[in-house]
Amino acid sequence: MGNCVSISIPCDSCVNTVSQWHDEKGGYIHNVEKNLTFLETNMEELRARRDDVSRRVTREEDRGLQRLAEIQVWLNRVETIENRANDLLSAKNVELQRLCLCSLCSKSLVSSYRYGKSVFSTLREVEKLKSSVFEMVSEKARTSEVEERPVQRAIVGQETMLEKAWNHLVEDGVGIMGLYGMGGVGKTTLLTQLNNKFSDERCGFDFVIWIVVSKEFQVEKIQEVWKQKDTTEKGVHLYNFLKKKRFVLFLDDLWQKVDLAKAGVPFPTVENRCKVAFTTRSQDVCAHMGVEEPMEVQCLSDNDAFVLFQKKVGPVTLGSDPEIPDIARIVARKCRGLPLALNVIGETMSCKRTIQEWRHAIDVLTSYAIEFSGMEDQILPLLKYSYDNLKEERHKLCLLYCALFPEDYKIQKSKLIDYWICEGLIDGSEDIERAENKGYEIIGSLVRASLLMEDGTNKVCMHDIIREMALWIASDLGQEKEAFIVHAGLWFFKMPKVKNWNIVRRMSLMHNKILHLRGSHECLQLTTLLLQKTELGKISSEFFKSMPKLVVLDLSKNLDLIELPETISELGSLQYLNLSGTAIHHLPMGLLGLKNLIYLDLWDTDILSIAGISKLHKLKVLKLFGHEFLCDFQAVKELETLEHLESLFIRITSFQYVEILRSQRLMSCTQHLEIDNISLETIVPLAIMEKLRSFWIKSWNISEIKMGNICSKRKIVYSLHSPSTPCFSSLSVVKIQDCNRLRELTLLMFASNLRELDVLGAKELKDIINKEKASKGEDSGIVPFPKLILLRLDSLPELNNIHWKPLPFPCLKEIRVTGCPNLRKLPLDSRSGKHGENGLFISYSRKERIEYLEWKDEATKTRFLSSYLIISTQRLSGASQAASSKWMICFLCVFLVVKVSLPVSCFI
Repeated sequence: MGNCVSISIPCDSCVNTVSQWHDEKGGYIHNVEKNLTFLETNMEELRARRDDVSRRVTREEDRGLQRLAEIQVWLNRVETIENRANDLLSAKNVELQRLCLCSLCSKSLVSSYRYGKSVFSTLREVEKLKSSVFEMVSEKARTSEVEERPVQRAIVGQETMLEKAWNHLVEDGVGIMGLYGMGGVGKTTLLTQLNNKFSDERCGFDFVIWIVVSKEFQVEKIQEVWKQKDTTEKGVHLYNFLKKKRFVLFLDDLWQKVDLAKAGVPFPTVENRCKVAFTTRSQDVCAHMGVEEPMEVQCLSDNDAFVLFQKKVGPVTLGSDPEIPDIARIVARKCRGLPLALNVIGETMSCKRTIQEWRHAIDVLTSYAIEFSGMEDQILPLLKYSYDNLKEERHKLCLLYCALFPEDYKIQKSKLIDYWICEGLIDGSEDIERAENKGYEIIGSLVRASLLMEDGTNKVCMHDIIREMALWIASDLGQEKEAFIVHAGLWFFKMPKVKNWNIVRRMSLMHNKILHLRGSHECLQLTTLLLQKTELGKISSEFFKSMPKLVVLDLSKNLDLIELPETISELGSLQYLNLSGTAIHHLPMGLLGLKNLIYLDLWDTDILSIAGISKLHKLKVLKLFGHEFLCDFQAVKELETLEHLESLFIRITSFQYVEILRSQRLMSCTQHLEIDNISLETIVPLAIMEKLRSFWIKSWNISEIKMGNICSKRKIVYSLHSPSTPCFSSLSVVKIQDCNRLRELTLLMFASNLRELDVLGAKELKDIINKEKASKGEDSGIVPFPKLILLRLDSLPELNNIHWKPLPFPCLKEIRVTGCPNLRKLPLDSRSGKHGENGLFISYSRKERIEYLEWKDEATKTRFLSSYLIISTQRLSGASQAASSKWMICFLCVFLVVKVSLPVSCFI
């Protein structure tokens, strides 16, 4: 009994259940090889179907239609199932090797079962996707909604600019619009408002797209709007999609050109009526983007700036003390209309409710604005991006140099470049003119980068906040405050207190009241010292003893400075010395020992003699005019020995100076020539004065300007027997005043680069260009005044002719006529002068004068009569000077009423 084994025999129902399970589940294993074959075949057919549908969708989208959502869902499912099928097929060999007993069983039963089941279910889904039928794959695209962007609550002073930009953008002829301006001026705010206007006024555009580009730009930023696999596919797809659409593309904060074609954006044209608008700090970017006339976003006016500042400060703070509103206006003015500064400083002051806190704010902003809350962490770093983006290191150094001047100071370009050359920021070792050209190129790049502002054609200025940024950078972000000492225009009465003179590299004390420079300071690193217009009267003998690296010294416009200490000879590195506008009578022997001096300015001094100047062997630039100076034969000989002299500026005020006109060596390097109050009729050797840029004559008793029979190495010119090419290639400015015997200025037709012509008070002048004398020049093909920008004619009672026929004047911007009653016709036709917004306009002293002019034709009359300007000012000379004081009083009254807002009753 104990060895018997009990055996249970299953019933029929159990056997049937097991058999059913085997048929159903075992089929996954038994049929797996056959199902894999079916899966592979069906997957190929599904891929082909997918490709056909995709091509069809692409064609429809290229026609401007939009794919159906169900098509996108189907394509997504096909992609998913394709990945799953690929995984199953890649495991095919491994799984088939596990099978045994003619595929009825498996060495790994569970694994084979799961694999077979997955193959079966995937096959069924592939067959289902393959059987889908689509009658339509696309529909008409819906107009996308404009994404309205958040904008600041307080926006002031941009209404006019916004309207102008909007009108310009929606004009049919405009494809690309560029908005440029300094950092923090409100460019992004303006662009945001333009974007948001499209939410109300679609103007027929299908898409309005906004992209922030910033410094690290990649074309993918534009393409991210359309989700494609790679950059090339994105570009092609985006182009084919957009070429049938009308779109507006807003690009904010460009630092370099965006290649629209590479990004896949169709270039905006009149035909496709698409638009691209962008913001940038750089005019260069505007040019590279193909925008010929970009729109400048300027700082706010004083009134608008104060309105914005008040909104930021808030009425509670402004009303907490009756004096705060007046002081708040002063604080706001320190921001110079820059919205970024107004916002940050306004928010900082919004909790300051005592008059003492507001006075302290003015003290900090005036003395060292970097220490003001928010300046170093919110304002200056944002502006520093423009500085960092400058390509060349010397451009950066040149910008920092501009911070040496007082706030709002108009810096003369030529003087600034002279500083740069002598400081070594520009290489002037070979040729001064080439170095000057490089200087102008640097100024242009800084202006185009919105770091400097042009004031006319000859001056630049620096926005106060940019100036603070430059001082911050020059002081190693505030770590070395004494490296760059600037106390310009602060009414100092003595030298500032400095803890460590050894680290001072540059110092500006200009426009102060420092009467006496005493003592000696060990300034071993000092390279620039600006002391102009400080009311300086005396310099102690010790002052210059410890400045071995000083290369730039400006003592100009110190009217009481009558002598220099002999110890100036210890400035062995000095290259630039400006003594213009001082009362110095003679050159000290110490000055003649400055062996490295290349620039010496003695303009408008009381210098009596330049004896010994030949010892300044390296001198390249000399400005020479002394009221009592005798330029005799000996002086001319000394000047001729300066072998490196390249630029001479001279004023001739008596017949003794005439000797210098006979020196071919000196005339060939003369850049500026003034002839004042000479009765002697003489010949000016203009034919050899190839460097002459400006020529001024006053009270010269001559009937015509003669250049004489001049023979030089390269050409011979006989009087006005017309040369076949223009003569005075560098001459750009001519000013003539009170030359009452002068009858014509035909010589000027050969000045091909003349840009400014002023003729005032020539009682007998009849012609600017005389027809008879100019006939030979006309025959040679010379067209007068091809680059003239400004023509000013004043008090010329006999003048009846500028030129006898219309001239093109392609660069002319203004003709200003005063006191020329016999000038009845101007040499203009409807095509003359500059066109466009800043085109040529005519200023006349009296309305009836311009209305009585004779015009070439009706088109010419219509063009210029629609834009002329009546001027009320007049040149005051002779008898008219008696009335000048009344005129000035009236002018000052108007100025005070407008600028200071004094009541008119104060002047009645």
